[in-house]
Amino acid sequence: MKGFVSFPKLEAPDPVSFRNAAGEELGLDAFKGKVVLLNLWATWCGPCRHEMPALDRLQADLGGPDFEVVALSLDKGGMEGPKAFYEEVGVTNLALYQDPSARAGVTLGAFGLPLTMLLDKEGRVVGRLVGAAEWDSPDAKALIKAVLERE
Repeated sequence: MKGFVSFPKLEAPDPVSFRNAAGEELGLDAFKGKVVLLNLWATWCGPCRHEMPALDRLQADLGGPDFEVVALSLDKGGMEGPKAFYEEVGVTNLALYQDPSARAGVTLGAFGLPLTMLLDKEGRVVGRLVGAAEWDSPDAKALIKAVLERE
């Protein structure tokens, strides 16, 4: 997949914390046992607006007990902005996650948005892509399925 950088040594990312739509605090360890496509985004990010429908379609197609798209909003403030963004762009399949401090972006080395990281079932980073991508494309799905199959 164009722009995706695979990591030769798989390591867990530094810990981050964020909230779900119910306001509960969690971290990436909550998703261990699943392959995760972690997408850092914000409502003010133009490329994020373009990319989000593809992430939503990917979740609808591949999401389940073994895979989840975790779209993590780095918008400061409450959930109202990200929730309104989901409604505006037609997102119906993605859960709502937010880091109101936006520290996750710094911790995970996001020098631009969107930033997407593919994590294996052990929570280790397989690779990352900076910028928008068509995550529901055949190439993206093949990449994700390869990680799912090797687990």
